[in-house]
Amino acid sequence: MSSPTIRSVRAILTSPSGSIQKRLIVVKIETSEPGLYGLGCATFTQRHAAVATVVDQYLNPLLVGRDVHRIEDIWHLVHVNSYWRSGPILNNALSGVDMALWDIKGKIAGLPVYQLLGGKCREAAAIYRHADGREPAEVADRVRAFQAQGLRFIRAQMGGYGGRLSKIQPPEGSPAGAYYDPDAYLRATVRLFAHLREELGDEVELLHDVHERLVPIRAIRLAKELEPFKLFFLEDLLPPEQIEWFQRVRQQCSTPLAMGELFVNSKEWQPLIEGRLIDFVRCHISAIGGLTPARKLATLCEAFGIRTAWHGPGDVSPVGHAANVHLDVSSRNFGVQEWAGFSELEMEMFPGCPEIRDGYVYPNDRPGFGIDLNEELARKYPCSEGVLDWTQARTPDGTGNYP
Repeated sequence: MSSPTIRSVRAILTSPSGSIQKRLIVVKIETSEPGLYGLGCATFTQRHAAVATVVDQYLNPLLVGRDVHRIEDIWHLVHVNSYWRSGPILNNALSGVDMALWDIKGKIAGLPVYQLLGGKCREAAAIYRHADGREPAEVADRVRAFQAQGLRFIRAQMGGYGGRLSKIQPPEGSPAGAYYDPDAYLRATVRLFAHLREELGDEVELLHDVHERLVPIRAIRLAKELEPFKLFFLEDLLPPEQIEWFQRVRQQCSTPLAMGELFVNSKEWQPLIEGRLIDFVRCHISAIGGLTPARKLATLCEAFGIRTAWHGPGDVSPVGHAANVHLDVSSRNFGVQEWAGFSELEMEMFPGCPEIRDGYVYPNDRPGFGIDLNEELARKYPCSEGVLDWTQARTPDGTGNYP
């Protein structure tokens, strides 16, 4: 019997929240077998239209007629077909195709994707949520609220990334931007965790995201000063361009480190893994090309004693979150999963979303990723255009901070 082939590849854009910060991209692959299709996440909110163009104008004509079972071969074909490769636009388009093919393979087999990856190592994945506030007491209250929901892992921030709470007066004529004071942020973060440990004790696992907001020497200082507060991990301490500094961080403190949100190429994570310079890898799965490279990365990390903590913010589609969870439950070296949560509208638009119970996220047992998309509803919430503000970070003297 001949294998089903790809009949069409197309991008579906939607924004259930209406926010330009949550413009979702899902790739749908339809096959020669009536009713058989797959969904994959290609969400790159900041350049959503560019990803859709790659999918519709380049990948669709490239892939029509190909055998849906040849996931590995198709991944490498798409990866090199533009000759110049990697980068978040091309990788997200590739990811949408890759995940959709895994979804199809699971449906053909009548099995959830985690079974195709070797089966469960655990029934569900522990999650962490994001607790922010304007002052330490407010953050502590929000941590307690998550604890009351059964969560044990909570990321604590104060004033958003970079701690944009202090009043800043840039020089006259300075451009608009998301201003923050790196030194004030560093001092406030240390005070925050001193307060949280005093108020909450040691039972809660606390995390923090630096979001690449410090120059390397200040980043080392922050990692050292947070060491007494026993973080579960310190996230994205440095940008990809400064990974050589992780060696110096490791030499000076034992604060666990998580890195990888901005990675798009294996040469970025390889030296950190080989040198055992991080403790958790937290790549954005669609930005590295989908489930195929992510499962290989998880296996590589296992050999070096490094755990996974895949990126899971609000600007990942529910399809992408489902892929994360299938990988989480089937990876022996899983650590924790970032979780943003779904709105009622998202759950209606994407039936089959993974479910949260008492601090764990559970995949369902339907074939493939177990999630679908109501396209008619998705069309009612088109992506709006606009320029993002939060990525226009500037320090007090008006200098653009582009790590």
